[in-house]
Amino acid sequence: MSYLTRDQLLARIRAEVPELSPREVHERMKQDPSLTVIDIREREEWLEGHLPGARHISRSFLELQIELVQPDRKAPIVLYCAGGTRSLLAAHNLRELGYENVISMRGGFSGWVNADLPFKVPRFLRDDQRERYARHLILPELGEDGQIRLLDARVLIVGAGGLGSPAALYLAAAGVGTLGIVDYDNVDRTNLQRQILHGESTVGVPKVESAIQRLKDLNPDVEVIGYRQPLTSANAFDILRGYDVVLNGSDNFPTRYLVNDACHLLGIPLVDASIFMFEGQVTVYQPADPARAIEGGPCYRCLYPDPPPPGEVPSCAEAGVLGVLPGIIGSIQAVEAIKLITGIGRPLVGRLLMYDALDQSFRTLNVRRDPACPLCGEHPTITELIDYEQFCGVATLPTPTAAIRMPLPVAAAR
Repeated sequence: MSYLTRDQLLARIRAEVPELSPREVHERMKQDPSLTVIDIREREEWLEGHLPGARHISRSFLELQIELVQPDRKAPIVLYCAGGTRSLLAAHNLRELGYENVISMRGGFSGWVNADLPFKVPRFLRDDQRERYARHLILPELGEDGQIRLLDARVLIVGAGGLGSPAALYLAAAGVGTLGIVDYDNVDRTNLQRQILHGESTVGVPKVESAIQRLKDLNPDVEVIGYRQPLTSANAFDILRGYDVVLNGSDNFPTRYLVNDACHLLGIPLVDASIFMFEGQVTVYQPADPARAIEGGPCYRCLYPDPPPPGEVPSCAEAGVLGVLPGIIGSIQAVEAIKLITGIGRPLVGRLLMYDALDQSFRTLNVRRDPACPLCGEHPTITELIDYEQFCGVATLPTPTAAIRMPLPVAAAR
């Protein structure tokens, strides 16, 4: 029986697996930013530098995890290693799994560097961070790259009450690097039935101080910035500017319209939610961003062109709210923020998720952008923040603490 030598095996595989030079791969990546490029080196090699936009799956896990990164067996995939040999063998194995368009980069990462092409030296997690976020790191959709995105992210939460409490706790636990908290109120004993950021020891304390204390104890990695002031048209831009995502948990209409308008004018995605008695709803208002090929969806004004008359919709203080309800809805807000930061999943853009705790049902309504919307429509008339106290016909409450539920949006379609 005759056996193949190493060189004979590689020659046979090269006859089956196409190879591209580093410059050819670079051109392909420029022409198609969605091209799947996978670095199959070990983690220590990856940390020394890698191709911009590449995904990392070490060679020993490639066959086990490739479907999570690219399930389409017809999609083009470029593999690379240090010198081009491991990627050639790995490409051959993927072809045996049914992947039809697998390419190996000739010369590997060394060839890329020698060709003077740009590469990225990644940040990496400390040992204690790898331990803390271990369950994130083993998710292929998230991994170390996604965790670093979370650590670099800045999220502003309007209201440290029923919705803001679970959202802040889970975002801090997830490792969002900077959390801003806007709230002007003090902790009251009636809050403790649902506002889980606070406790008996902080009754009477400003909510932003209570929140900072709790969140820093939960995760020292997180920087918490408190804004103990009413959110107004005079300061909204200054407070919101620089954040990647805003979560709205306010309980009054002036603040809800104000946050919506400020986010849209600043180009910041807004995760909006509201609760009422046993019901809650969540959606994402994503402004268009042509530079990032983001088409955008409806804004709050598309769904609710006009606020209800004063007194028509009771607040939670007037109608009551099941204590666990904001925990569910606020947690969904945290999920949507994480999706927006890391780019995983499908955010609730153009969709309104509605939850009924009494019969444990979820339903989703498709919502459309209104071409006549004065803010995000084809001919916008709102280009700056307005006097929302006059607009809504009610005095602005000093503290956005828990949300109220709006009526069914006019732009909804089943």
